[in-house]
Amino acid sequence: MLVPLTRDAFDRLIPSIATYPQYQFYWGRPADFIRRLAISVVGMVVTWLGSLATGDATGPIWFVLGFAAALYWFWAPIYWASLRNGKVRKFGYCGFWEGEILDVYVTEELVGQEETVNRQGELVIVENRERCLNLEVGDETGFETRLQAPLRREHKGIKPGMRAQTLILSDRPDLGRVAQVADFYLPDRQVWISDYPLLQREAFEEVSRELSDPPPNRRSRRPSRPAPSQETGLARRPDPRDRALARYDRRDASEGRGRFDDLEDDVENSDFENFEDDRRDRPRRRR
Repeated sequence: MLVPLTRDAFDRLIPSIATYPQYQFYWGRPADFIRRLAISVVGMVVTWLGSLATGDATGPIWFVLGFAAALYWFWAPIYWASLRNGKVRKFGYCGFWEGEILDVYVTEELVGQEETVNRQGELVIVENRERCLNLEVGDETGFETRLQAPLRREHKGIKPGMRAQTLILSDRPDLGRVAQVADFYLPDRQVWISDYPLLQREAFEEVSRELSDPPPNRRSRRPSRPAPSQETGLARRPDPRDRALARYDRRDASEGRGRFDDLEDDVENSDFENFEDDRRDRPRRRR
């Protein structure tokens, strides 16, 4: 199911200014904060030396620059998140898309490397790896996409066959070419899966409730569902037979996939006993 959305809905779902979850994402770890704090200190020292070298005539300018440098540790996450939102908003067109989970599995991905020296004075490279959840989602038109995100405790119980909803971004009004796919939302479990919180989640959940089909026990009482109200900023529902989306991001899965039948409760301790490294014999469910 693909429903084009208006520009008003686009602006509501992807704001130009960073949201709080996006600010938290770019806030990072304590090491990232220390790095930003060091940049702030260096910036203040540079502006102070510049004011001494140029005299009192340029004092107000150096004061403003020094004030901005002193608060770099605070406003940098807002800047980087807003910059990332701006790149996505350039696509200009979006659509609400609902598919079905075709496959779900766990992999270990390399997220960074550190160089240290052991007791013998030898250089040692330490690899930092992170367990990631991989989703393959498709619909009845044959369109498929794949998303990889860090594994979280709330991801337990995700199985093939569940509904998955997201926002499709395109540079064409007819959404004929998919440029990017946003966060995935699983309405059956009310769980979000994303590597970066791009969407305004409360607004997307509202759109999801408006566009999702009514429950079976209510269809007899309401055989036909009226078109969405114009107040919500949603366009009319198109006929699914009128479009066929191009295959997007159909990459081969990385080596070392793990089976994701059932996660144990201790996700934080990386205790996964129920997935296997070899998935070649496992049939894939498709619609």
